[in-house]
Amino acid sequence: MDRLDQLYTDLTKGCPDLELLKNEPMARHTTFRIGGPVPLMARPAAEEQVVACVKLARERDVPLVVLGNGSNLLVADEGVQAFVVDMTGLSRVERTGEREITAGAGVTLARLAAFAAGEGLTGLEFASGIPGTLGGGVLMNAGAYGGEMVQVVRRTRYLTPEGAVKEAVGEEHDFSYRHSAFSGGEYVILSSVLELEPDNPEDIRARMAELAQKRKTKQPLEYPSAGSMFKRPKGYFAAALIEQCGLKGFAVGGAQVSEKHAGFVINRGNATCGDVLSLVKEVQRRVKEQTGVELEMEVRRLG
Repeated sequence: MDRLDQLYTDLTKGCPDLELLKNEPMARHTTFRIGGPVPLMARPAAEEQVVACVKLARERDVPLVVLGNGSNLLVADEGVQAFVVDMTGLSRVERTGEREITAGAGVTLARLAAFAAGEGLTGLEFASGIPGTLGGGVLMNAGAYGGEMVQVVRRTRYLTPEGAVKEAVGEEHDFSYRHSAFSGGEYVILSSVLELEPDNPEDIRARMAELAQKRKTKQPLEYPSAGSMFKRPKGYFAAALIEQCGLKGFAVGGAQVSEKHAGFVINRGNATCGDVLSLVKEVQRRVKEQTGVELEMEVRRLG
C-alpha cells in the first residue's frame, strides 16, 4: 500500500464524515478550467477535519496542496502527485461585533462582500468581483480598484506545520503588494476577522454594482481565466506593455491574450497548461525584447 492509499484509509477511519475524492480532475476546481487529476482530494466542512487532513498528510509524508476557489492557479496537464485539501467548505460568515465580520477561509470574496453590504458595513466593495476565497485573498493580499485585504483584515487563525492553531494580529500579517506572512505556503489559513465601517446598505450595493459594470466592460469575464496573469512591474502596467508590443489577441493553441484586456490570458476552449505556458513565455520574451521590462507571473503554477 503506497502512502496515498494509506492516507485514504487513515482519513476514512479517523474522519468518517469527510468527503474524499480519488483521481479528481483539477480542471473542475480551477477558474482556468485547466489541469489534470490529483490522486486524492479532501473537502473538509469543519476546522477539525482540516487539522486531521494536515496532520495525517504530514505524518505520512504526502505532499499537501491547500486549495481555495482555484482562481489564481495554473495546474499541469498531467496533474499533480499530491493530496489536495479543498477549503471551500469552510464558508461560515457571521457578524461578531459592531464593525466586525468573522469568516471561514473558504468563503468566496463575492459572498463575503454581499454579506457585509447586507449588514450595512462598507470596505469590501473592491473584493466583490474577485473570484477567489477569503483564504486566498489574505494569502496574497488580493486587491482591485484601490482596495486591498490589508485595509480590512485584522486577525487570522491559521494552522502551523506542527498542527497548532495560532492567530496573527495586525502587522503580524506582514502584508505588502500581493504578499503576506502566509505566502510561503507552510501555514494553512482557517478564518479571519475583518473590520469595516458602517454605511447605508443601498449606497454600498450601488458602489458594488458600479464596480461590477466596470469589470464587465473591461475584463473578459465570458471566458475561463486565472485573473491577471502578470504582476504589475514597478513603474508600469503589464497590460499596457503587452498591448504596446502588439500582443492583444496573440494565441497559442486554445490559450489567448484577451482582446478586451491584455493583462488576462483566457481559455478559448480546450486550452492546455502547455498552451498557456508557451504563450506566457513568448509574451515575456517579446515584452523584454521591445521594452526592457521583465514580466513576472502572478498566477501560481502547480505541478
